[in-house]
Amino acid sequence: MARIKIHLPDTFSFFARIPVRITDVNYGNHLGNDALLSLIHEARMQYLKSLGFTEMEFAGVGLIMSDAAIEFKAEAFYGDVLKVYVAAADFSKIGFDLYYELVKEEAEATIAVAKTGMVCFDYTKRKVTAVPQEAKEKMSEP
Repeated sequence: MARIKIHLPDTFSFFARIPVRITDVNYGNHLGNDALLSLIHEARMQYLKSLGFTEMEFAGVGLIMSDAAIEFKAEAFYGDVLKVYVAAADFSKIGFDLYYELVKEEAEATIAVAKTGMVCFDYTKRKVTAVPQEAKEKMSEP
């Protein structure tokens, strides 16, 4: 069976500290896969905010997620604090990828890596649109 293999960028320009909440833990007593997607959503929102953007106000357009991939490496548990590193790469005319590395802060151990494909979207016209140059420049800064 083929496995997802995510190749992370060499550097990350941002990270957020996010604790694993009790509601993030599943019946296996560890961080659930559905909760991990929520954690990277939170990290994405914090990353965008650090650049002066939101998903609905991204230099004049909106953002919509076109795909997501997660590669699990280790467990995380209630009370663990995760450092979620975020970087943008692979820009196209209408979108880009966001890469995430989730590291257990205390142990400096990677628990997962992830990628989300983001597409610029005009919510008024209900159609894809070009990546704003302002956003691309801000996201490309080290």
